[in-house]
Amino acid sequence: MIALLYNRQSKWFVERKSAVSENITPIVAIIGAGPAGLYAAKQLVADGCQVVIFNRDIKPGGLAEYGIYPDKHRMKEGLRAQFRSILSSPMVSYAGNVCVGNDGDVTLEELRDMGFHAILATVGAQGDKQLGIPGEDVQGVYHAKEVVYHYNRLPPYSRRELKIGKRVAIVGVGNVMLDIARWLMDEKRVDVVMAVARRGPAEVKFDRHELEMVVSLVDMQDLTEQIKLAAPVMQAVGQDPQDALTIYSDAMPHAGQHDTPSRLTIRFLSSPRRILTNGQGGVRGLEVEATTLVQQGDAVKAAGTGVLHTLDVDTVIFAIGDTVDTNLGLPMDGNQFVKNPHSRFLVEGESYESCASAQGEQPCGVFVAGWARKASTGVVGVARRDGTRAADAIRLFLTSGVKLKNVTLAEICRKISQRLPDSINYPQIAKLEEFERLKASELGVEEFKFDTNEEMLCLMNAK
Repeated sequence: MIALLYNRQSKWFVERKSAVSENITPIVAIIGAGPAGLYAAKQLVADGCQVVIFNRDIKPGGLAEYGIYPDKHRMKEGLRAQFRSILSSPMVSYAGNVCVGNDGDVTLEELRDMGFHAILATVGAQGDKQLGIPGEDVQGVYHAKEVVYHYNRLPPYSRRELKIGKRVAIVGVGNVMLDIARWLMDEKRVDVVMAVARRGPAEVKFDRHELEMVVSLVDMQDLTEQIKLAAPVMQAVGQDPQDALTIYSDAMPHAGQHDTPSRLTIRFLSSPRRILTNGQGGVRGLEVEATTLVQQGDAVKAAGTGVLHTLDVDTVIFAIGDTVDTNLGLPMDGNQFVKNPHSRFLVEGESYESCASAQGEQPCGVFVAGWARKASTGVVGVARRDGTRAADAIRLFLTSGVKLKNVTLAEICRKISQRLPDSINYPQIAKLEEFERLKASELGVEEFKFDTNEEMLCLMNAK
């Protein structure tokens, strides 16, 4: 059951009686309970709206719950405390275990028909970005999301068997690569993790803080040799090879400690072209094309040279970003949802409004934020800012003179209860969290997660 919310208006809406009737409290549906959606809810409540949050997973938090490395307890608990405050507001209702989409528990159109005055999609980027190279679908090839979700115990990824070999290539050189490399080396104790970068040593995307966690496992002799090999190409575009070593030397004084024989190497100027198979459907190598660096205006780009060579690996993981899930039913633009190019509700000069078609001539009352707006861009702080700005865009929409349906949250909640009888409310989530705290205490660990929906539902529904 969805808890009913109190009808309460803030000063913001009272001051705009001409735009919004004082007898109608705007009700906004938010799809997705990650940082962007939750911080948007906080802002919408401050603006006098009531909010219903629909979430695919049982537990809220999104990548803040299932994307941060497991041992970052202080960071995660700080975020959870903020999220609890948002979700416990009498102006916010939570409906977990609900997939919104064309093939889901409820469609976007059905949410519209329930009477919501606006809809905000903060569903993240749940699709896998593909390189389109031969062999991507063989056993032993994974995308970063399924690995990260696996070790963070998100159902159903938590129970999937990942066949990890001893020599692993990770395509991509961002923070996600470092997290996955750390897990592979500490937990799976692989022989070597080989990060594969299409560009050069000066274009790595990870930051020093994340590097500190694994820098003691970097094969510095090999890294120095790789940078030496790349030096002529780097110098040709005005890059200093010595500067590329600085991030590693700066990280060393704060290096995390590890008890593993594993090593991390990086292969720069290498663009994947084909995954080689071993005859049993598994990986026997990653064929890459050597690249060079070229100056294009102010940007440095990678260009193929035609020279191919093979990296000796038996597992490949793509950490190259994600794409939005087409199942939601909004028009697509590349790996993101279309933003209305003619929106009247710009915030900081950017459109947060979706549209009914790629042309987007008319306001549709549907907005996007977070990775749903810009796939794989930024972490929690960026998501918070984007969600808050999306809430501002919704405020502009609601006060633009658009006619609001005279519907109450009680009416909407009755429709939700009828349509989605198995949805999970926030009191149930609080009950689950207490079970997890008790289990963690029993086991003597800082954190424990039940990693199947069946277990969680059983505990939450227990008398």
